[in-house]
Amino acid sequence: MTVSNIPTPGSALARLTEALGSDSKRKGPPPVERWNPPYCGEIDMRIAADGSWYYMGSPIKRPALVRLFSSVLRKDPERYVLVTPVERVGIVVEDAPFLAVEMAVEGEGDSRQIALRTNVDDLVQVGPANPLRFAEDEYGGVKPYVKVRGDLWALVTRSLAMDLIALAEERRVGGQSLFGIAVKDAFFAIASAADLEELS
Repeated sequence: MTVSNIPTPGSALARLTEALGSDSKRKGPPPVERWNPPYCGEIDMRIAADGSWYYMGSPIKRPALVRLFSSVLRKDPERYVLVTPVERVGIVVEDAPFLAVEMAVEGEGDSRQIALRTNVDDLVQVGPANPLRFAEDEYGGVKPYVKVRGDLWALVTRSLAMDLIALAEERRVGGQSLFGIAVKDAFFAIASAADLEELS
């Protein structure tokens, strides 16, 4: 888990892509949003809160197999499913289906770029299409998530979350004082200033 904040040519996402290999070697996920096969029930597969995948209670230890399953994962209104052109099966996801495990940051304020890599090697450039959202954990702390694709989100790991939240600043938005993170002309609120005062 590393954080890079070195100003280099190209976007933060381009640097992560280069680290993973050339674009010609990488394929995008299949078009699962366009597939509408019949629902065939649940299978005994679970994605634990720590991002580990299990089948029939045993961990799936082959990263290539996990990446394959993750590429056909979709969030339907009622459940998470693995979907192919011919069938859809439900699985259990304890928190978010992915973890954000690497981050690249470039620039500051409204010109800042943030790119994240997930545990299954999805690359995400934070912005309006891939926003950040923040939830409260069981201890009253903050859990950041980033939208990966469709309605699939990645939980930002604790070590990266601290680095991400360190980028936050206070701004007035719509007459309210908010604490959040500016990225590519967008502002993602973590909490209101009043909420932060109550916590302190």
